[in-house]
Amino acid sequence: MATRDSMDNLMQQVEDTIRFAQEQYKESSLQEQYNDDGYTNALQQLEQTYQDICTMAHSANAQQREQLHRMRLQIQQLQNSMIIEAH
Repeated sequence: MATRDSMDNLMQQVEDTIRFAQEQYKESSLQEQYNDDGYTNALQQLEQTYQDICTMAHSANAQQREQLHRMRLQIQQLQNSMIIEAH
């Protein structure tokens, strides 16, 4: 079972990453041009956070896995939106 502290830390990481990526996404949609560095950095952070969630799921109990699954879906949805927007 994943410890409460490790789950709390990961949840905070997910929230911070999503917030940063949403800011980059919003900023890019308001401009004709992209802040390539910030946008790319946001996508990289989303991918790293996704991988961290997958790693945590290996040691999580059923309730934690469900919570991790929901976080993973949020990350994937934002990744997809950002990738589509960039093209």
